[in-house]
Amino acid sequence: MWIIRLALKRPYTFVVAALLLLLVTPFVLLRTPTDVLPEINIPVVSIIWNFTGLSAKDIEQRMVYTEERVLTTTVNDIQHIESTSYDGIGIIKVFFQPTVTISTAVAQITAISQTILRQLPPGTTPPLIIQYSASDVPVLQYGVGGDGISEQQAADIALNQLRVGLITVPGIAIPYPYGGKQRLVSIDLDLRKLQEKNLTQSDVTSAVNAQALVFPSGTVKLGPKQYQVDVNTFPLRIDSLNELPIKTVDGATIRVRDVAQVRDGNDPQTNIVRQDGVRSVLMVLLKNGSASTLSVVRVKEFSDQSVFVRAAISGVVREGVIAGALTALMILLFLGSWRSTIVVAISIPLSVLASLAVLSALGETINLMTLGGLALAVGILVDDATVTIENIERHMGLGEKLDDAILKGAGEIALPALVSTFCICIVFIPMFFLSGVAHYLFVPFAEAVVFAVIASYVLSRTLVPTLVMWFERHNQKSEKDGHVTFWVRPFVTFQHAFERGFDRFRSSYRGLLGTILNHRGVFAVVFLAFCAGSWVLVPFLGQDFFPSVDAGTFRLHVRAATGTRVEETANLVDQVEATIRRQVPANELQGIVDNIGLPVSGINLSYSDSGVSGPADADITVALQKNHGPTASYIRQLRLSLHQQFPGVVFYFLPADITTQTINFGLPAPL
Repeated sequence: MWIIRLALKRPYTFVVAALLLLLVTPFVLLRTPTDVLPEINIPVVSIIWNFTGLSAKDIEQRMVYTEERVLTTTVNDIQHIESTSYDGIGIIKVFFQPTVTISTAVAQITAISQTILRQLPPGTTPPLIIQYSASDVPVLQYGVGGDGISEQQAADIALNQLRVGLITVPGIAIPYPYGGKQRLVSIDLDLRKLQEKNLTQSDVTSAVNAQALVFPSGTVKLGPKQYQVDVNTFPLRIDSLNELPIKTVDGATIRVRDVAQVRDGNDPQTNIVRQDGVRSVLMVLLKNGSASTLSVVRVKEFSDQSVFVRAAISGVVREGVIAGALTALMILLFLGSWRSTIVVAISIPLSVLASLAVLSALGETINLMTLGGLALAVGILVDDATVTIENIERHMGLGEKLDDAILKGAGEIALPALVSTFCICIVFIPMFFLSGVAHYLFVPFAEAVVFAVIASYVLSRTLVPTLVMWFERHNQKSEKDGHVTFWVRPFVTFQHAFERGFDRFRSSYRGLLGTILNHRGVFAVVFLAFCAGSWVLVPFLGQDFFPSVDAGTFRLHVRAATGTRVEETANLVDQVEATIRRQVPANELQGIVDNIGLPVSGINLSYSDSGVSGPADADITVALQKNHGPTASYIRQLRLSLHQQFPGVVFYFLPADITTQTINFGLPAPL
């Protein structure tokens, strides 16, 4: 075969190419994003309408309904539309086909949203439009709070300091903080004093608006200097607002302090966050779909999903290395040649590195699916190199010259190996025709196997013959000079002992096979009965889209009776939290975070996957220590005990790990 002849004629070319692959690929992999799952590129655009004071019913009928009708006629490639209406906020999620040009879709949504403003209630402001995908999931949570820090101060620190600093991390998205109190300078009117002064609320409002203004300014030239003139009547101190004049009656000036009191306060709180019972603020950091989870998460905080990603990736890598080592051991034992073992051991990682390099060039990430595909391919990669070496040694055993033995041995199996490679690749071709989430999950898996197998075939036709030629020439020279490596002798003794043991095993198997053939009718009946009996276990196995994951975290959603105040929901959560602490041992509990009520921003509602609907809802996130019991058993116990202790309260468990959150695509459950 021409490629084998070329490899023997230009051995250094292929050796250098292999070294180049070995040296360059690690640098390529360092730039490749690492995540637990491949990027699921199902584009979604959220349209967030705000109208403070408008009821959920009016939001749905007067705003959301109108928007949905026009979207279906002016925006292309829509897969389906979902919407949720809250008091003052309407969230519309537009799911697009995977082939959509998302920039065009966003432009179409923006254009039509601006056009329909005149059809909406007077005073409606343009909507906020954000784009995300299924892979945009929370990877890190910060609890902001502490002794001596009020909820208002914690919210201010999270929003104006931490959020601003963290947003510079590439591939990260940060919604508004949960919890805390939003600062609000309010004027508390004294209705009795207003009546005494013959004033109304509008008089106070007009006075404040008329005297708290910033006007356009100019410059003034005095001598050789030019100065900027500021015309600013806005008070610089809160207590200055109390001195604003409202009206002059009979020469007496009525000021704001005469009929009201200005104070530095906050909006009515609709969202309460507590960390281990202490009121605080929760910051959720989301990873954009194309970013690496490990590069986004640089510190370890409460509910750090990167710990799970690192553990999952390292676990797959570790198992792959173990598989490769065991494979090399089997080659060493059965072939009895350390030189052949080294050749096989070199070809396997090179095939894996070549596959990873191609995956990185195609924009894939290092994830469980790609690494799982490579782990599966390790057993397949052994065949090419092993069969090539065995056939070459067969020809050498017939007394042929080294070069002729390599050409014939590798050339004879070139076509069968090519057919075998194509057959393996064809098996994975149907995965490329999958659609939806399954397509994004299993196509990288198939690509990893196909690229590794193709690389293995090329290496077995080029590098493997080259290495065999190099090893055998040095081996023949050593034998001619009478040199035998001292550490080979113990292995030869061990290998002979292994061969004798394997011969005994083969003889025993031959006897067993003969017994079975003599009683083939009985064996066939027993074997078929065993296979048929195995079907009895099928109903007990259950079915799921993806295996469950124990990430050491679980989330519980609590829903009290409709209309419950957020303060009463917080009291209920106290009792639920006490039950959790009784069920989970203290030495296994890392922390508990409560997120109670509705967040202040529609952005948070758009990203939320908990199904929150009002102040009667709460999410409880429980993080366990590293050495904890099975999370599923705690969930099972809590599901039973909570329903018994709190009748009338709705409980359901939400996805807490990054895998389930990605696959559920923003839903509380897959069904």
